[in-house]
Amino acid sequence: MKKQKLRRSGARIMASLILLLGSLAYIMILAVINGSLGFVSAMGVTVFGALGVAKALGESVALSYGLIIGLAIGCGVLRGLLRYFEQYTNHYIAFRLLAVLRDKIFGALRRLCPAKLESKQKGSIIAMITSDIETLEVFYAHTISPICIAVIVSVSVLIFVGVISSWYLALVALLAYVLIGIVVPLIASKRLKASGVRYRTEFSSFNAYFLDSIKGIKDIVLNNADKEREAEVNYRSDILLCETKKMKHDTTKALAFTELAVSISIIATLVAGILLVANGILTVGYMIVGVVTVFSSFGPVIAISALPGNLTQTFASGDRVLNLLSEEPAVKPVENGERIEYNNLKVTELSFSYDRETEVLTEICMHAEKGEIIGIVGESGCGKSTFLKLLLRFWQKSHGKIEYNGVDIDNLDGDSLLDNVTMVSQVTYLFDETIEDNLRIAKPDATQEEIETACKLASIHDFILTLPEGYQTEVGALGDNLSAGEKQRIGLARAFLCGSELILLDEPTSNVDSINEGIILKALKEQKNKKSIILVSHRESTMAIADRIYRVVGGKMYEQTES
Repeated sequence: MKKQKLRRSGARIMASLILLLGSLAYIMILAVINGSLGFVSAMGVTVFGALGVAKALGESVALSYGLIIGLAIGCGVLRGLLRYFEQYTNHYIAFRLLAVLRDKIFGALRRLCPAKLESKQKGSIIAMITSDIETLEVFYAHTISPICIAVIVSVSVLIFVGVISSWYLALVALLAYVLIGIVVPLIASKRLKASGVRYRTEFSSFNAYFLDSIKGIKDIVLNNADKEREAEVNYRSDILLCETKKMKHDTTKALAFTELAVSISIIATLVAGILLVANGILTVGYMIVGVVTVFSSFGPVIAISALPGNLTQTFASGDRVLNLLSEEPAVKPVENGERIEYNNLKVTELSFSYDRETEVLTEICMHAEKGEIIGIVGESGCGKSTFLKLLLRFWQKSHGKIEYNGVDIDNLDGDSLLDNVTMVSQVTYLFDETIEDNLRIAKPDATQEEIETACKLASIHDFILTLPEGYQTEVGALGDNLSAGEKQRIGLARAFLCGSELILLDEPTSNVDSINEGIILKALKEQKNKKSIILVSHRESTMAIADRIYRVVGGKMYEQTES
């Protein structure tokens, strides 16, 4: 059986996530300082108490009882203030970075779109933006600072115990810190790594499947497949629950080992202190001071030892986020390339393959001039839609040229290309906003008159006016309040509103009846004097308005001559 690929190492993930701090690093340093001083202040309460006991036992302590009590109370008050500022700075960084990470993920999705995203499950991406990002809050707010604080406090305690009490006790404390803060977490992390990856994988898979089930609930009900779908959801839920139980079981075992290590360390420290007193190396008073100081210093290293339970999820989430951020797009965007105002398109000997082995399109040649409607016909799956995507450089062509005004598409500025060329795909995505808001995506500053004109051209204006709130009608999640044909016509209206000189239409009338098809085709014909239109369809009737027609057969394109 093929072994499941585990994530990159925790150290690499931590280093990569820390690098994302950027200009917020100074706030993290402030949080570490506050946390370290806070723990020292908390320890000060018990240490000064131990000094009071030592003084009562006859040890030469320069501080008076009144000053010892005052310092103990002061440490308690200071601890509260420093703890507040530590948590405030940690969470400030965490939530600022979560916003930055969401922005980076959206930028990565934009960079990868649409080629790389066609193979990704939308539910998995949603889980990453929501659950995975929220999980990283644990790392920034409850991981970086505790590790730094544990190191600083532990070193300070070792020096204090060695100087005030005994270096032998300091050595015992050092061994305890290594056991609790390094050995136990490493063993726990190794055991929890696999369960954490499995849990995040199942969680993402369940999210994707459940989202698909919600989106397709109508089709599920209409096809009487609800029982089968419910059974599959329950089955996947049981798998996720099983992985959750395994992970919780492993986490509980790790916590038990931590408690055992702490107990052993306390006993070892106490035994060492008693032996030092018994052998006359240390007095009872300063033995108490040293032992109490060591006992009170275990808090920071215990916090580190408890991290693997949370970090197994954090690292799995961080690994997924870092994978997305580092993923290379199928096509590198052209920046600062040549800019144009579209006049003509020429395609010469264009070939393309998704896997660099099997060619989808072979030696395609075609041209389009401004004022022309070019029709492209062919059976489903012959490569018509792929050809349109290549014209927008969604994929990198294998061979040949795609030239706009004589400029090859690989040298054309990406923004300029999208300013001049727009495409209406077979499926129009509508946001959960008003119809007007969905139209303004194409042109945010459009006037109401421009919006209505575009909708009239797409044969959707009259329908919109029949709605209770007209253009202010909410389309609902995924546009579910509208039919497929209505959504398609809104997509066409977007293209008209955008004002691009070249419009690529992929089956623009596939979801409308013959009457509306005639109206849309008439509108397209009226627009052809102002721009170029490339019309892809498997319907022969749609090609009636085309000036020239190309037929795609077996990955090759032939210009169709009139018989």
